[in-house]
Amino acid sequence: MDLRALNARRHPYHRLRHALLAAPIALIALVTVGDILAPSDVHLGPFLVAAPALTASFAGPRTTGFVGAVAVLAQVVVAMVRSSATDLNHSVQIVSLILISVFVTLFAHLREGREKELVQLRSVAEAAQQVVLRPLRERIGPLRMASVYLAAEAEAQIGGDLYAAARTAHGTRLLIGDVRGKGLEAVGDAAVVLGAFRASAHQEAELSGLVAYLEGAVAPDLQDACVEDADGVDDRGEAFITAAVLDVPDDRQTLGLVNCGHPPPLLLRGGRVIRLDVTHPAPPLGLSELVEPGLAAQTFAAETFAFEEGDIMLLYTDGVIEARDETGAFYPLTERLAAWQGTGPRALLDHLCDDLLSHAAGHCLGDDAAMVAIERLG
Repeated sequence: MDLRALNARRHPYHRLRHALLAAPIALIALVTVGDILAPSDVHLGPFLVAAPALTASFAGPRTTGFVGAVAVLAQVVVAMVRSSATDLNHSVQIVSLILISVFVTLFAHLREGREKELVQLRSVAEAAQQVVLRPLRERIGPLRMASVYLAAEAEAQIGGDLYAAARTAHGTRLLIGDVRGKGLEAVGDAAVVLGAFRASAHQEAELSGLVAYLEGAVAPDLQDACVEDADGVDDRGEAFITAAVLDVPDDRQTLGLVNCGHPPPLLLRGGRVIRLDVTHPAPPLGLSELVEPGLAAQTFAAETFAFEEGDIMLLYTDGVIEARDETGAFYPLTERLAAWQGTGPRALLDHLCDDLLSHAAGHCLGDDAAMVAIERLG
C-alpha cells in the first residue's frame, strides 16, 4: 500500500483529534474556576476525572497522560486556594485523580496499539487485493469493462467474492464467483479459483472444458479444508463456490454461459433488463461430484445468448441483491438497472454503488459485494 495514500486517509482523523482535545481542556478550566468560586460545602473537583477519561477515548497515551497531569495540577491549585493540599478531602481527590489518570492512560496505550495493528492489517489486505483480485482493464477487444468490490467490513479489503477476465485468441473469457464463508479461508479459496482460471482460460478450447478444469482444481482444495465431525459425518457440502463463466467471441454478437449456482447475469438492452437464465444450471464448484459422481464434465454445458452492440451486461454477487434496508427489503437490482439513464460501464457501476449503499441500512452491507459491467462495442 502507498504510505502517502494511507497518511492522506488518516490526516482528517488527526485534525479531528486535535479539535476534540479542546473539550477536556475546557472542562478542566470550567471545573477549576467553578470549584474555586463555589461555596465551601460544594466540591466540583471529582468532575475533573472526566477530562482524562474523555481524552482516552480518542487520543493516545501521551496526550491522555498530559491531560491527566493538567487535571491533577488543577486539583492541587483548587486545594491550595480553598484550604490546603494536605487536608483529607482534597488529598483523597488528588490521589484518586492520579490513579484514574494512570488507568485511562494505560487504556489509551492498549487502544493505540490495537489501532496500529488494524492499520497494518488493512495495508496487508490491500496488498493482497492487488495480487489476488487484479483490477480489470478498461478495454479488452470489443468490450469495455468496469469492476468494483465493496467489502462488508470496513477493515476488510477482500473476501470470498472474485472476478477475472482473460483475453484469448478468439475472444474474452470472464469469471465471477462467490466463495461460501468468510475470512482467510475464503480468500485462499478465491485465490485458487482465480489462479486456475488464469492458467486454463487460454488452453481450454471449449467453455465446458474450462469449467470442468476449475472444478477439478478447486474440489480437492475444498475437500481438504473439510473434516469429519465428532459423529464421523462428512461436511463437504458446507464448502463450495458459486460461479458464472462466460465466453464472448470477437466475431459473433453472442456469448456462451455456464452458470454454477450463481445469480444470473443481467443484460441491459434499450432500457430493458434481460435475465440470462440458463436452462440447465450446473452445480456450484466443489459439489459436482456429489450431484453426479463421475459425470462432472457433462454437467458444464454452455448455453448461448445474444450479446449485441450497445448492450451492457452486469455480473454481480449475491451481496448486491441481498442488501437490506431498514424495513428488511432486499435491494431491487433489476428495477434500479432498468431505471438507469446513463451511458458506459463505469457510470453504471458508480450509480449502482451509490444507490446500493444508500439502500443498505446504516450504509453497511451484510455481505461482500462485487460487480462487473461489460459493454459490447462496435
